[in-house]
Amino acid sequence: MWKTSLVATLLGATLIAQAGAAQAQQRSAPPVVKWELQVMRDGQQIDTFDGTTTVGQARTDTHHHVVQNNVGCKDVPAGNIDLARTLTVSPTQADATGVTFAIDAQETLQEPGTRTTDTGCKLPPQPRQVSANHPGLKVPPGDWTSWTIVDKDPNLVYRLRASVANNP
Repeated sequence: MWKTSLVATLLGATLIAQAGAAQAQQRSAPPVVKWELQVMRDGQQIDTFDGTTTVGQARTDTHHHVVQNNVGCKDVPAGNIDLARTLTVSPTQADATGVTFAIDAQETLQEPGTRTTDTGCKLPPQPRQVSANHPGLKVPPGDWTSWTIVDKDPNLVYRLRASVANNP
């Protein structure tokens, strides 16, 4: 009889401990962050990314924009360039002071201006690869935070805002 009581007591204690651990895990689940990133080129918005990402997770998206340039002496359409933009956005911390992000960016830009041959025929613009990362961009609640990727030719700025989403 005492063995049955001991087993029942141990089983009950184990179940209570497991239930407590499950509740602790639910309370300590990482926050979910809703974010929006605007890509600004020379003061104009040219692209946007958004998502809902759990702190400690990452989201990677690639956007493509193929541009066609007129080239040659007859100024005919050719010289297509895929202006690809790949961003990896990862909220690393979220609290009452805001959300901190790690961001990795890969951009293909088209060099400004027109190049020509000695005889005046147009050459296709050259693509330019830009890579940047920010290990800790802090975004205060309710505000936009800007990060300059390229200073000039063109001026390229990322604007980011974020909030902690309501957990279901």
